[in-house]
Amino acid sequence: MYINRNSFFSNIPPVVKNLLIINILVWLFMFLIRPAGVWFDNHLALYYFSSPASEPYQLLTYMFLHGNFGHLFFNMFALFIFGRTIEMTMGSGRFLFYYITCGICAALVQMGIFSLFIHNIASLLPADVVAQVEEQGLSLLRRGFNYTDPDCASLNAFINTPMVGASGAIYGVLLAFGFLYPNVPVYIFFIPVPIKAKWLIIGYFVLELIYGVSGSADGVAHFAHLGGMIFGFLILLYWKKKGVFSNHWFF
Repeated sequence: MYINRNSFFSNIPPVVKNLLIINILVWLFMFLIRPAGVWFDNHLALYYFSSPASEPYQLLTYMFLHGNFGHLFFNMFALFIFGRTIEMTMGSGRFLFYYITCGICAALVQMGIFSLFIHNIASLLPADVVAQVEEQGLSLLRRGFNYTDPDCASLNAFINTPMVGASGAIYGVLLAFGFLYPNVPVYIFFIPVPIKAKWLIIGYFVLELIYGVSGSADGVAHFAHLGGMIFGFLILLYWKKKGVFSNHWFF
C-alpha cells in the first residue's frame, strides 16, 4: 500500500511554500549563528533613508527577517492559513507581485511616518547636532548606548533603529482574504464564535489605526501594517476594475 508522504506540502502552492521556507531558514540561521544574525540585522534590515546603514535593497530584504520566534510564528501562521487561498485565487505570479508590493509599500508608509517625527525633532535641534546624530548615532546604538539628551536620543532611535518583519505584506494578504471572501467565517484565538472575514479585517484596520495614532510604544510598526492593507486594497480595486477576478468574490 502506497502512502503519499508529500501530500501536506503538495497542497501548499509554490509561492507560499517558498516564502515559508525562506523565512524559517533565515530565522534559524540568524538564531543559530549569532555573528550571521548580527550581519543580517546590520545590512538587510530596513533603516531610515538618512541612516549610514540605509540601502535601497533593504525595502525588499527586511521582510524576510524577524526579531523573535513569536514574530516569525504569527506571520508565517497567517501566511499559511490565508496565503494559500489567495495564491490559488490570484495565481502564483500575481500573488508574488501582490505580496512583495504590499511589503515594500508598507515600509515606505512607515518611513514616511518616521520622516514626520524626525522633521519635528530635528526642528528643535541645531543643524550640526542633527548631522552628528546621523553620522555617529548608529555606532552608539550598535554598542548599546544612546544620547543622554532626550531629543537626540529620540532622533537617533528613529533614524538608526532597523525595522524587520513580513507583517506589512501579511496584512496585505489578510486584507485580500477579507476583500475576496468577505462572508467566509473565520475563527480566531480565544473567541468561541466565528467572525465574517470582512468584519475581522475591518477590526484589524481600526485597531492598527488606533495604536498608530496613539503612538503606542510597543515596538510594532503599526503604520506599516496599515500601509500594507491600504495599498493591497488599492491593488485589488484596480484588478477588480480590470476584471481580473469574478464578481461573485466581492461584496
